[in-house]
Amino acid sequence: TGHEVGHIKESFDRRMAKLVLAVVGYGHFFIEHNKGHHRDVATPGDPATWRMGENIYSFATREIPGAFKRAWELEEVRQERSGKSVWSVDNEILQPVIITVALYSALLSFFGPIMLIFLPIQMAFGWWQLTSANYIEHYGLLREKLPNGKYEHQKPYHSWNSNHIMSNLIVFPVQRHWDH
Repeated sequence: TGHEVGHIKESFDRRMAKLVLAVVGYGHFFIEHNKGHHRDVATPGDPATWRMGENIYSFATREIPGAFKRAWELEEVRQERSGKSVWSVDNEILQPVIITVALYSALLSFFGPIMLIFLPIQMAFGWWQLTSANYIEHYGLLREKLPNGKYEHQKPYHSWNSNHIMSNLIVFPVQRHWDH
């Protein structure tokens, strides 16, 4: 849900996407996916594009840290353009981090140390869901590099799609991945 709502331009929806992603401690996905992955999909520079023959475990160990690194770099550039420090409260990576820390602290204080078991499990599950989606949606797809050094424009065949009613209802239109 955080993935799909993150594509909507209204500020309320963008805040909700950050909130949903903050619940699993993956708020940087909002920046990386919309500003990095959409630009670089199906190129070697995209950590969220699965390389031909790569298993899901090696993909995850490349994609998860690569996505955070690229999100931080993108946000650092945005903050510099605005004349602000990367540590500003306007940093759209730090905002969900603050929410995650506050939420997890509240849950720990209310439910006690037992949450130290459940919070990492639900966090890992959320991360795995997003990583698994990226793994499947772009398996082995590569855009052609043009003579000018740029990559061809993205086309529907640069992601895998499944236009079925049931999958549409279950995964919040993410199965028609190319059209977002």
